[in-house]
Parts: sequence; C-alpha cells; structure tokens
Amino acid sequence: MDAWYLLYTKPRGERLALENLTRQGYRAYLPMLRARRRRERRYYNVIVPMFPRYLFLQLNDQDEDWGPIRSTLGVANMVRFSSHAAVVPDGLVEALRQREDADGVQCLPEAKLKPGDRVRICDGVMAGYEAIFEARSGKERVVLLLELADHSARIEASVEGIEAV
Repeated sequence: MDAWYLLYTKPRGERLALENLTRQGYRAYLPMLRARRRRERRYYNVIVPMFPRYLFLQLNDQDEDWGPIRSTLGVANMVRFSSHAAVVPDGLVEALRQREDADGVQCLPEAKLKPGDRVRICDGVMAGYEAIFEARSGKERVVLLLELADHSARIEASVEGIEAV
C-alpha cells in the first residue's frame, strides 16, 4: 500500500534531497512558498521550502527498497516515532498540491489586518515596538497608532515592515 512518509533533510538540503531521490526513482514532494526576505535594507521575493528541512516521500511499504533513502545526499534521516516511520495523514499532500499556482508554489491567503489589530514594527528606527493598526494609506503603506511614554502618535509604515502579533 502506498503511503506518504516524512523525511528530515540536512540544513538547506531539501532541494538536493528531492533531486537525488527523484533520480533514484522515488516519488518525493517538496512544497514551496513565496516569501519576502530582507537583506541590506531591501526586500526580495524568494521561493523557499514551506517546511524547512522536511520533505514528503511516497513509498510502498511492501515491495519498495527503503535502504538507499538514508544514504541519499541531502537526507539526514526518516522521521520516526519509536521504530515506526512517520506516516503523513491521507490527503495532506493532495491538499497541498491543490493550493499550488501554475509555478508549483503554494498560494497562501494574505493576512488581513483590521483596525484595532496589534502589529509589531519589524524595520526602521521603531523596529521591535508594538502598535495598533488603524488603516491602509495606499497599496504599500499603513497608518499605525504608536503609544510611547503616555503619548500616542500616528505614524505611517511600509506594509512589508510590520507583522501581526
């Protein structure tokens, strides 16, 4: 019977493990996700693994050889509970695949902030402070209410520069 199992990869070795497992004839799946990363005060869109260091592998537990998996480049080991390999619930991999776009990247709903939601400022001189979301002031900017030393101030910030608390 075919089932999906979970593999633990070496640090940043997900793509290497996927490539080598596929080359050996195994059916593997690595869900990818669009993310924004900051480097040197600039934001970049990157595609990263949805579950860092984890990879899904479909195996037939009766007639497939599991031996080469442990020695595959990029693979650290199989996720186990006691002596049994961790079986992924039926339908999870299919549900992940259905949320992919044409490029094979997961489409996650964007967090919708409502007035009154607490946010954390992630960059700029106010980085680390918490504020209250008030409104959007354009496509890329938001208005926040910041409370400092018994004084409230409205500030504008970049949408990429805040995160929900």
